[in-house]
Amino acid sequence: MKTSELFDLLEKNNTKTLQFEYSPGRLVRSNFHITEVKHVSIDSVDCGSGTDQWHETIIQLWESPVDIDKEGTMSAFKALGILKKVGNLKSFDPDAQVKFEYGNSSFHTAQLVVHNAEVVGDELIVRLHSDVTDCKAKDACGIEEVQQKVMAETDCCGPGSSYC
Repeated sequence: MKTSELFDLLEKNNTKTLQFEYSPGRLVRSNFHITEVKHVSIDSVDCGSGTDQWHETIIQLWESPVDIDKEGTMSAFKALGILKKVGNLKSFDPDAQVKFEYGNSSFHTAQLVVHNAEVVGDELIVRLHSDVTDCKAKDACGIEEVQQKVMAETDCCGPGSSYC
């Protein structure tokens, strides 16, 4: 999801309570905080010597241990207000991919991408998932697409593997 698409989603659903599903059936506690927004510029070189550049917007979600017993939810309107305030200080790239950074005591901290969003009653549920790594230079590395699929289905770091 692009940053502009997130803004549109929040605007269209500004009366809804905002929820994030970080794993199937597991929601970020409803009294979460948006603690940081990162405007990230990536300048990379892949294993085939190809270069690339892009931008990402990373929004950090945090569950305060102090607020564990507090009732409360964040509305899409409030989240949009926070993001607009950030945008007044540091401009967003509307085409940047949005990622959400989140972790808790039972889920490792990760940058998650938006899988989809759904309105359920008075809630806007943003479903997140982790992305997989990939080789951008398969041709240069001699990796066929078929091999990539096989690797994903097997233990690539097991005995006899040439990948680890």
